[in-house]
Amino acid sequence: MISYQTEGIDMPAIKKRETTAWIKAVADTYGKKVGEIAYIFCSDEKILEVNRQYLQHDYYTDIITFDYCEGQKLSGDLFISLDTVRTNAEQFNAPYETELYRVIIHGILHLCGINDKGPGEREIMEAAENKALEMRKDFM
Repeated sequence: MISYQTEGIDMPAIKKRETTAWIKAVADTYGKKVGEIAYIFCSDEKILEVNRQYLQHDYYTDIITFDYCEGQKLSGDLFISLDTVRTNAEQFNAPYETELYRVIIHGILHLCGINDKGPGEREIMEAAENKALEMRKDFM
C-alpha cells in the first residue's frame, strides 16, 4: 500500500490513484512488488530536521529515503521537501510538476537498488528517472 501524507504543509496536487498505479508499474519493471510505502511531503525545515536526526547531515535535500525492503517487496518512508522540489524546478528550468514526479520516483528507484552517489551512478539514476517519467504518460 502506498500512502501520501503531509507534515505541516498542504498536500501537493497529485493524482494519488494514478500515481500509485505508475509507481507499481515502475517497480514491476525491476521485478519488485510494492509493500508499505509512505510518502511524507514536508518543508525544508522538516527535512533538515530529519537529515540531522537520522543521517547526521546538516543540509537541505529534496528527498530522504528510509529503506525497509524485504526481498523483492519495496517498503520505506520517503520524506520529500516541496520547498526544495520547487527550488530545483526553478534552478533546472523544469515544470514544478515534472520535478515533483521525478523526486517521487527517485525514492522508488533507490528502493529498487539504484544509487546515485558513486562514479557514474548519477547518470544511471537520471536515465532510470527519465524512463520512469516517460512511463508516467500512460497513467496520467
